[in-house]
Amino acid sequence: MNRDSPPDPNAPDAASPSAPLRADARLSRHRPPEPPARPWKWILFAAIVAVLVLIVLVRLLVVDRFWPETRSQSLLDRAATALVEGRLDESDGTGARQLYEAAQALDPDDARPRAGLGRVSQAAVTAAQAALDAGRFDDAHRALMLARELAAPREAVDAVADALREREAADAGLDTLLLQAQAAQAQGRLDGDASAALPLYRRILILQPANADALRGRDETLATLLEQARAALRGGDLRGAGDLIAAARAYDAGHVDLPDTEARLTEELDALRGRAAASLAADRVERSVAEWRTLLAFDPEDAGAQRGLVDAAAAYAHRAERHARDFNFADAGAQLREAMALAPDSDAVRTAAAHVERSRARHAQLAPRLPAAERGRRVAVLLREAAAAEARGDLLTPPGESAYDRIRAAQLLAPDDATVARASARLLPSVRACFDTGLRANNLARARSCLDARTALGDDAGTLHESRRRLAQRWLAIGDERLGAGNLAGAEAALTLAREIDPGVPGHAEFARRVRTASVRSN
Repeated sequence: MNRDSPPDPNAPDAASPSAPLRADARLSRHRPPEPPARPWKWILFAAIVAVLVLIVLVRLLVVDRFWPETRSQSLLDRAATALVEGRLDESDGTGARQLYEAAQALDPDDARPRAGLGRVSQAAVTAAQAALDAGRFDDAHRALMLARELAAPREAVDAVADALREREAADAGLDTLLLQAQAAQAQGRLDGDASAALPLYRRILILQPANADALRGRDETLATLLEQARAALRGGDLRGAGDLIAAARAYDAGHVDLPDTEARLTEELDALRGRAAASLAADRVERSVAEWRTLLAFDPEDAGAQRGLVDAAAAYAHRAERHARDFNFADAGAQLREAMALAPDSDAVRTAAAHVERSRARHAQLAPRLPAAERGRRVAVLLREAAAAEARGDLLTPPGESAYDRIRAAQLLAPDDATVARASARLLPSVRACFDTGLRANNLARARSCLDARTALGDDAGTLHESRRRLAQRWLAIGDERLGAGNLAGAEAALTLAREIDPGVPGHAEFARRVRTASVRSN
């Protein structure tokens, strides 16, 4: 500023205390307004909303519209075409029924498939009537079955069914069928094929339920059949008698002779149970086993017979222990194998096996007392016998004479003998194959015996661990089946065996919890 210019009347007075304030006020009037703070929260909220809207749009426009609805519509179109063409029910899935059901499964809330199935049921009734009119009775029966399965109106279905029955009766020649049935009855051909008396009488009575001659012939034939059942009971043929009684019941559950014959069967079964128990008590174990098995052949679910076989296994196990105490390991092994075949899960059988093995160990401790020459001679004889048994294919059986039993005896006499070790190694591949075969056949007792033999013969520890795990897992699977069938004791036994074979088998803890839960519920 020029010092000679006159002072600006609007200029602030430097000496005035309000001069800086007035200057700031003038500057604020000319300064542009500051922008507001960015709304980050609103931007984030908008982004989230946009993503959710996008997801919904993709769900509605892509997933729902372009996949299920398109597929459902395709099924409905194909079903409508099949309905028009008369393909109502096809085993290959191309029938109208199958296609509508597929569309219904794809979208249960869609009413169109249900409506389509209703049209199929109506078409089935129409098809049945058309087949009846054309004399195609088998086709009419199939169409009526389809109509009933799809809940067609009962009045319409019954009307066609009544007409069909009348036509079949008229066309079948009931007089001829009756003569054929009476001839079969006279010849003693009571049941077993379509030309026998009872099937022919049943065919007549389906067409004419009140046919007096057929009713009388059926009753007489059933009386003869039940007399044969009573004769089979007198001859000890429980299974044959049971089959005849079951056949009679299927033809007429109210026949007058049926209750008495069934009562006689029950008496015979009870008597056989008593004889089996008495045989076991008298130590006639083999006879007892045969009698229990006869009962199981009649009824595989007979719990008393199943328990009887377990008791017989315990008797075999006690025999094995007695033989082992006398160092008679051949007979001990034979009895122990019988026991394991009957009840491999039994505590008595497992205890007996442990006792036999301990007796073998005690016997082996006595072997060093023999002179070295005599021990060597016995080992040589055992190895020759083992080689001969192996050549015959007698690897693990018969008890006491198998290649394994001979080599095992040689091991007990001379555990450090190199010749015995070579013989053991030579037998190992066959024993491994025995284990695999038993596992494939689900013969777990056999597989366990082969696994024990592999252990005794010195198989590789890693391979043995893998095999133990496989066998334990199979026992868990069997336990799961038994638990599903309500056999709690069997499930517990299978779990015990699995843990005994491999304490670390995967899944045993979870299965044990399920068994405990089932046990609590059963109590």
